[in-house]
Amino acid sequence: MNYILTEINEKVCIIKLNRPDVLNSFNREMALGLIAELQKCAIDDNIRAILLTAEGRAFCAGQDLKEVIGENAMPLDQVVREHYNEIIKQLRTIEKPIVCAVNGVAAGAGANIALACDITFAGEKASFIQAFSAIGLIPDSGGTFTLPKLIGMQRASALAFLGEKVSAKEAETMGMIYRCIEQESLYETALSTAKKLSEMPTYGIGLTKRAFNASMNNDLLSQLNLEEELQVLAGNSHDYNEGVSAFLEKRKPNFTGK
Repeated sequence: MNYILTEINEKVCIIKLNRPDVLNSFNREMALGLIAELQKCAIDDNIRAILLTAEGRAFCAGQDLKEVIGENAMPLDQVVREHYNEIIKQLRTIEKPIVCAVNGVAAGAGANIALACDITFAGEKASFIQAFSAIGLIPDSGGTFTLPKLIGMQRASALAFLGEKVSAKEAETMGMIYRCIEQESLYETALSTAKKLSEMPTYGIGLTKRAFNASMNNDLLSQLNLEEELQVLAGNSHDYNEGVSAFLEKRKPNFTGK
């Protein structure tokens, strides 16, 4: 079975997790498949934006525990290093906008993968659960890095320790995700957003993403220096020249992502 489905819609690569019978929980094949598809997106100039979503009634229930228990179990360090660390690295370092449509429950690694995307929508029936503590583990997939920065240390601690379910609307209110959407409109809203982004100056958007990543650890002076450096790169791009020319000529710009 193909556990990762992909489709190109104009300049957007749509990636769908496809193990709906087990709530799209990750086995090794699905994890490596997602990494491979993200790597392809990173180097394909024809892909200007990515939409990550899932088949069925869930987004992702995290790790398939059948692979990490028993006689032939994969060691946890290998699973974290080769699967989840690589997925998060791809999501955060691909300098293209990544939109996520959370169509149902996002638990454990599934929740933190959704939160690592640039713009995350969730259907009104979706929920987020830091499920790790229930089996004695810590949040991985960047959860200990991302969650406190999104919602603050107190809320992050409570959700990680208690493993409480957070509704999509609650997640929106606390700043965990961008927006909660009516279930019937979720996919089209996310896709239209990805398409809109794909027509924008994605080179500059990619540099913005790089700056946001660095801001997680930089002090103010370091960040100001980085902004200066990246602004020079943006100012030397085709998209900047095209945007200025289109503004002066009162026409629609034709951005290329370069």
